[in-house]
Amino acid sequence: MSTTKTNLKPQDIVILLKIIALENREWFQDTLALELYMSQSEISQSLNRCKYALLIDSSKKKVNRMAFTEFLFYGLRYVFPQQPGPVVRGIATAHSAAPINEHINADEVYVWPYARGNIRGQAIEPLYPTVVDAALRDFAFYELASLVDSLRVGRTREREIAKEELRKRIL
Repeated sequence: MSTTKTNLKPQDIVILLKIIALENREWFQDTLALELYMSQSEISQSLNRCKYALLIDSSKKKVNRMAFTEFLFYGLRYVFPQQPGPVVRGIATAHSAAPINEHINADEVYVWPYARGNIRGQAIEPLYPTVVDAALRDFAFYELASLVDSLRVGRTREREIAKEELRKRIL
C-alpha cells in the first residue's frame, strides 16, 4: 500500500516563487525544470503537494497568492528555519541583496555560498541547492528568493520591509 507524501518541501516554495516571477507568461513543467535545474518529476510532485496545501489551483497553473503570502509571512521561518553560518564567498541574499539593501545599512553580510560569488559574508543555506544558479539567470526570481530569505533570517525591521516588498511583487 503506497501513500503519497503531502508535507511541503523547500523546493515547493522555490517553484511557486519561480511561477510568480514568470508573471503571466505561459509555462510548462519541463521549462520550470530546466530553469530551476530540477527534474520534471520533482516539479510534478511539488505541484501536487502545493495543490494539496491549497497554494496552487486545481489546474496546477495559478498560484493562490493570498494563501502563499500568508504562509510566507507567518509560517516559513518556522517550517524552514535558517541561521547564518560561517563567512564564505557567495551571492548576496536577504537584507544584503536588492531591494532590501536599499533600506537597510547592516554590518553583517548574508550570502548564498557560491564559489564564483562576488562578495564574502555569512552563509545562508538556500531553500534548494539550485536556487543560486536559477537566480543568476532570472533577476525577478532572485529578488523574490532574497526577500524570502529575509523572512527566514531577518530581524523584525528587515522582515517587515521584506513583507512590504513581497506584497508589491506577489499580490
